[in-house]
Amino acid sequence: MFTGLIEHTAPVLEINRQSELTSLKIQNTHFKNLIQGESIAVNGVCLTVTNFTNDTFEVDIVNETMNVTNFNQLQPNQSVNLERALRLDQRLGGHLVGGHVEGTGQIITSSIDGDALVLEITVPDMLMKYMVHKGSVTIDGISLTIFEVDYERCRITLNIIPETQRQTNLSNRIVDDNVNIESDMIVRHVAHLMSFKQAGGTHV
Repeated sequence: MFTGLIEHTAPVLEINRQSELTSLKIQNTHFKNLIQGESIAVNGVCLTVTNFTNDTFEVDIVNETMNVTNFNQLQPNQSVNLERALRLDQRLGGHLVGGHVEGTGQIITSSIDGDALVLEITVPDMLMKYMVHKGSVTIDGISLTIFEVDYERCRITLNIIPETQRQTNLSNRIVDDNVNIESDMIVRHVAHLMSFKQAGGTHV
């Protein structure tokens, strides 16, 4: 479980693509006392640390994850957002994030409004019912508030404050880039329970 508050960004040093598995080696100058097997969200995807040194760590990605995320477009030296798993004794500053990306969206427009970076992003049709005005969404692992929702065109608009621009890789994103999307798990689970009830289900 994560909060969507990015702790830092780091470049991908190596990408080893094989038929069944892709391995990433990522620079690490921030996380101390890493443990093999712990979870780290990389661009919002919950991955397991398989190996580490004093200044790097490695993760493996299965093909299913490659297919539903933007990792298939990842290049060496590209910066990724990183967050270690949530501890039960820390504040939940963002919202509950599972690290299970449901699909990708494309940046349609990028503009500046005062100090804010304004992004318009497409959302897969199957996820639009979970997009709520002033609700939460996770983009590349970042907990963000939805500023506008366009249900007809399957798009959302996000206003990115300067602090988020500094702490994440969103300031490096350009039009046509694909981003990972995870809907708000609470909205998603409530919608699932409601649809189950409407279908006549009795066991939850």
